Amino acid sequence: MAILLLLLIVASISVGQTQQPPPIRVTVNRVNVGVTVTDSAGHFVEGLRREDFQLFDNGVDQPITDFLPIEEPAQLLLLIESGPAVLFLSKSHLLAADTLLTTLAPTDHVAVASYSKTPQLLLNFTANKTEARLALQSINFSNDFADLNLSSSLAMAIDWLARLPGKKTIVLLSTGFDSSPPEDPQAIQRKLLTSDVRILGVSLTADFRRPAKKQKKLSAQDRSNRVVIQEGFAEADQALRELSAVTGGRVYFPSNADEFSRAYAEIAQLIRHEYSIAFAPPATDGQLHTIKVKVRNASHEVDHRQAYLAPPPN
Repeated sequence: MAILLLLLIVASISVGQTQQPPPIRVTVNRVNVGVTVTDSAGHFVEGLRREDFQLFDNGVDQPITDFLPIEEPAQLLLLIESGPAVLFLSKSHLLAADTLLTTLAPTDHVAVASYSKTPQLLLNFTANKTEARLALQSINFSNDFADLNLSSSLAMAIDWLARLPGKKTIVLLSTGFDSSPPEDPQAIQRKLLTSDVRILGVSLTADFRRPAKKQKKLSAQDRSNRVVIQEGFAEADQALRELSAVTGGRVYFPSNADEFSRAYAEIAQLIRHEYSIAFAPPATDGQLHTIKVKVRNASHEVDHRQAYLAPPPN
């Protein structure tokens, strides 16, 4: 039944074509970049100093004008897909979401929302994790069966968070399938690049990817169906990667309970820690400039937004 369901999803949903991301506009004389640094175990690297970083604008090393290590309570929107792909897996994924709540610090604030056709805010920001668990239990996984509007739902969620001060993170629990209108992928790219929200994605497709324990010889039609499903998974995975990476976030593809737990433990660190780096744009040419941040003499993983639009000529 799950295979038939996925065939319907893959046949009816196409992940939006990759659009050239619109640039970030800079209206002041410095560019701010939020940076997370993790080691090979996925742990946030603390204790770094200004001199440990290198920042490049279009490949040219730039002096860092401002630097601040930030550790503060998280503001986390937990956005959970409630459409057809996870209908029969709702209990296991609610358990996974609850596991995330157990990794959060008492002072971290969490909001809960679900999405299929549109996002539904179930709980506004609170430090009360019991209320968050009750909100998870209220998710309806049977509404809007034919819709999985991932991009447009993210755009609305970012609008919700726009006026909230401080660090903001969306933890997205999703298959990555998207039925948003064709114009929405470009709109979400614009919002992601110009907002201060980081997206950390967690794929929910692990249970669908597991082969059946007993497999009979597949017919030609079954083999063709399997190819369609795998192609759909590949497109959905790429969508999650792109949505996360453009914000300086990352995406996880856990395949079992232990990997979910490790992913959530890492997320709990990343949503509280960041290095805030600023530099003066070296040119007022109104052009798109790439940003690259490195940590000197280390092989750590460094995540940050990737581009900005320089101020126009006076």
